[in-house]
Amino acid sequence: MSPWFEKQRHLIDFTLASLARRKGRHLGLLVVFALLVFALASAMLFAHALRHEAQQILDGAPEIVLQKLVAGRHDLIPPGTIERISGMRGVQQVHGRLWGYYYDPVVKANYTFLVPPDNSIQPGTLVIGPALARQRGLAPGTGISLRSYSGALYSFAIAAVLPQASELASADLLLVSEADFRAFFSYPADHYTDIALSVANPAEVRNIANKLAKLLPDSRPILREEIQRTYASIFDWREGIMLALLSAAILAFAILAWDKASGLSADEKREIGILKAIGWETGDIIKMKFWEGALISLIAFLVGFIAAYVHVFHFGAPLFEPVLKGWSVLYPRFVLTPVIDGLQVATLFFFTVFPFLAATLVPIWRAAVTDPDAVMRT
Repeated sequence: MSPWFEKQRHLIDFTLASLARRKGRHLGLLVVFALLVFALASAMLFAHALRHEAQQILDGAPEIVLQKLVAGRHDLIPPGTIERISGMRGVQQVHGRLWGYYYDPVVKANYTFLVPPDNSIQPGTLVIGPALARQRGLAPGTGISLRSYSGALYSFAIAAVLPQASELASADLLLVSEADFRAFFSYPADHYTDIALSVANPAEVRNIANKLAKLLPDSRPILREEIQRTYASIFDWREGIMLALLSAAILAFAILAWDKASGLSADEKREIGILKAIGWETGDIIKMKFWEGALISLIAFLVGFIAAYVHVFHFGAPLFEPVLKGWSVLYPRFVLTPVIDGLQVATLFFFTVFPFLAATLVPIWRAAVTDPDAVMRT
C-alpha cells in the first residue's frame, strides 16, 4: 500500500474515533441530513417515475388529434370531414373516434366511455377498468345499469375487466360498442368526437397540422408532442408544490449548515489545538475534518436516498402520493416502474453534500491556521 493511502487510512481511523467520542451530536446531525435527503429524493423520484409512465402511455397516442371548434368549444366532427382529409399527402391513417364522459351519481364519479378503434366490443356488453370494477363490485359475467342523459335506462353485461397493469390509463374506462355508444349518448349518425391521424413521416407532423388548420379553419389540430409537454408541465408543477412544502426543511438544514460554519465548539477547538501541539500539520487537520464531514454527508445521502427509493417504488410513496398523483373517486392503483434520472441524483448530491462539506471545512481552516496555544485558550 502506498504511503498516501496508508496516511488516509490512518486519518479515517482517527476520524471514526473522533465521531464516536461525540456520537450523540453526530448521530442527530446524520438523522436530520438523511431525513432532508429522503424528503427531497422521494419527491424527485416519484415525479420522475410518473413522467416516465405518462411518456410510455402517450408514446402510443396518435401523432395528431383533430377537433372541431364552435365558439371556442369542442364540437362534434360533421359527416364528410374524414373523407376531406384522408387523401392529404403524408397522412397514413385517419379514423374517427367516439368517446365521452358520463357522471354516475351512485359513486359520484365520472366514467370515460370509449369505442375501441376496431369496434370489437359486442353490443350489450362492456369492458371496464379495474378501479370501476372495485368501486361497483363488478366482475365478468355480472351486469350494470346506467341511466343515460335522455332518461332511458340501459343494462350492460360485463364482458371483461381490463388488466391491472393498464390501470393508470384505464381506471375509469368503459369500452363499449359503437351502436351502444350512439344509442346511450343519442349521438347522431356519421358524427365523431374527434379524428385521430397517423403520419408516415414524423418530421412532417407539424407541416400536416398547419395544412389541416388551413383546410379546416374551424378545427384545432393537437400534436402528440404538445400533449406530452402538457403532462410534463403538470408533473413539474406538482413537484414544485411538493418542494415548496419542503422548503421549511430546506431552510432548517441551511440554518444548521450556517450554524456549523459560524464556529466550532470548545471541545473541537481544544482538540485541534492539541493535535497541532503534538505535531499535526494544518493540512492533516483539514483532511481529517474533511473525512469527518464526508463520512457524515455520504452516509446520510445514501441512507436518505435508499429510504426514498424503498418509499417510492416498494410502498407507493404514501407520504407524497395525494400531492403528486392528484385525487379522484376512482383512484388508480398501480406500481411505478423504478426509474432513476442520473442528472437529478447528481443535482441532489451537489446541493446537499457540497454545502455541508463547505460548512465543515471553513471553520476548521480558521482554527487550524491559528496558533495552538491561542486555540486552546479560547
